[in-house]
Amino acid sequence: MKQIIVMILALMGGVAMAQSNQEGKVAVGGDIYTVVDQNPEFQGGMDAMVAWLGSNVKYPAEARKAGLEGTVYVTFVVERDGTITDVKVAKPNEKMKVLEEEAVRAVRSMPKWKPGRSGGKKVRVQFVLPILFSL
Repeated sequence: MKQIIVMILALMGGVAMAQSNQEGKVAVGGDIYTVVDQNPEFQGGMDAMVAWLGSNVKYPAEARKAGLEGTVYVTFVVERDGTITDVKVAKPNEKMKVLEEEAVRAVRSMPKWKPGRSGGKKVRVQFVLPILFSL
């Protein structure tokens, strides 16, 4: 039986790889925040996001046949209008490429989120979402 588990760790408003200034704004790359007053939210909340991903992430047949398992860390930006952009794998691993492609495909197809806010204004927020593929 296949399992795809979405781990909701300390994801909201934190990207370990980003260097932040005192305001929580990413120092490189413009106006993308990693720490905000109000985090963006998937429509319906975390439970709805986990359910949506569980229904939309498909375990690749090639990976299943090879017994491939592991965690894919997907980074993305929630824009001011709630759209998802700049989707990529945070820690690429050639051995897990087929799982990475599926995780990125699924995240790119997510519906709009409620945007994040900082200082009362809608802002761009970067997220890291770990998706665990387990057979």
